[in-house]
Amino acid sequence: MKCVTGDETMKCILDYLEQTAARYPKQLAVDDGHRQWTWEELLAWSKRMGSAMAKRVQPHQAVVILEEKSAPTLAAMFGVVYAGCFYVMVDPAQPKERIDKILSVMEPALVIAESQMQALAQAAIDEELLGQVRRQIHRDDLLYGVFTSGSTGTPKGIVVSQGAVIDFISHFTELFGFSQTDRIGNQAPFDFDVSVKDIYSSVMTGAALILIPRVMFGTPPVLLDYLCEKQVTSLTWAVSALTIVSSLGGLRYRVPTTVHRVMFSGEVMPPKQLRLWQAALPKALFVNLYGPSEITCNCTYYPVTRAFLDEERLPIGRAFPGRRVFLLDASDQEITEAEQVGEICVAGESLAQGYYHNEQETKARFFYRAGASSTPVRCYRTGDLGYWDADGLLYFCGRKDFQIKHMGHRIELEEVEEAMNRIAGVDSSCCLLDERRGRLVAFYRASIDSREIRRQLKQTIPGYMVPQKLVPEERFPLNKNGKTDRAYFRRRLEVI
Repeated sequence: MKCVTGDETMKCILDYLEQTAARYPKQLAVDDGHRQWTWEELLAWSKRMGSAMAKRVQPHQAVVILEEKSAPTLAAMFGVVYAGCFYVMVDPAQPKERIDKILSVMEPALVIAESQMQALAQAAIDEELLGQVRRQIHRDDLLYGVFTSGSTGTPKGIVVSQGAVIDFISHFTELFGFSQTDRIGNQAPFDFDVSVKDIYSSVMTGAALILIPRVMFGTPPVLLDYLCEKQVTSLTWAVSALTIVSSLGGLRYRVPTTVHRVMFSGEVMPPKQLRLWQAALPKALFVNLYGPSEITCNCTYYPVTRAFLDEERLPIGRAFPGRRVFLLDASDQEITEAEQVGEICVAGESLAQGYYHNEQETKARFFYRAGASSTPVRCYRTGDLGYWDADGLLYFCGRKDFQIKHMGHRIELEEVEEAMNRIAGVDSSCCLLDERRGRLVAFYRASIDSREIRRQLKQTIPGYMVPQKLVPEERFPLNKNGKTDRAYFRRRLEVI
């Protein structure tokens, strides 16, 4: 049964789930470390939950799932779609105040926690009811919402349609050769959109989804043993998750030799850490991915075909099929010349529908611009800065909101971090402006002392960019999305 669309050849997400379950019914669909479900088992769980939910909600409503990632959580997500609604994953470990703000924004018809999930899974499958709901589903209907920080203190809910995910994942899986033989090692929590690539690449190809417990990322040997035990073939991870393994010597302990595809995003990958992974997995495909949640996962990619030197910058590459990526200057004029910095903007397929219940912010970031035929085209301002090289490759060079004014100079904090991370012996760094004292402070984890770091920084960046205070750290925590926990280091500023 196809979804109602303007193009009858297009399918909805549930068609892919059912098609894969029909093709590979006994093949592993998801392994969360406690449960191993086949595709027919995942489908049955999803339909049971969907049948129960469809009796309690109306189509197109939001359903919040307050649960960590697991096989039943995955089934609940598909169950929400079977009920004609869209899901919003919320990590129950988040502060109550933030959870309350998310619930206030979403106004969900239903909130599912662990106890409700068990009850929903006991329902009988009601094919007639599911069919009635299914006939109303359109590819432009929302599939999920994901939250990001808001400048006003209220988190922003980015909402993405089924069609946006189908279009992007179709390109993604074809470009990088995913198939039913893959075993995808999922690092990202389900409330982070990196997981969208893992989940729907699995659904659309039949690849097994191997859910990696968050706690393992604090102990690289345990993590690597798990990857080897589960024979994982593909990693789509945050940069910090990869570098914590390589910087702590994990690849000297054990190499996950079944991995043949490593893709990364979220932060700038330090070349010296990338080289460690390349040396450990010389036959693997490495890809640098770029793009914010508002454009559905990624808009550019760069296959890394050589080892980069510490002083080199890794490109974020070229646009995915169906996308147009361009740069605008301060006057909103398009930049076409090489080496000129502008704001990265995106048009084409798979833009999010906007920010839920936040029309003002949606209008501020999503805009219309004349296309090739002079017809207005919807676009998104990323807030990121970039430039083209002479070969037409795009480079990321920081965020507009990471640009500070210090000692009369404009400084990109990420440029300082990049310079520090290039220094031999430095594993990680985080640079912040201490506004109370009017100084730059850099936290770092390294095997060399601050005097040597400062000496080398003075050789690579202007003196006004060298942090006045360098603070060694034994811990270098990541946030729940696998990125450097800047909030932790901002709190550290108050006590140093």
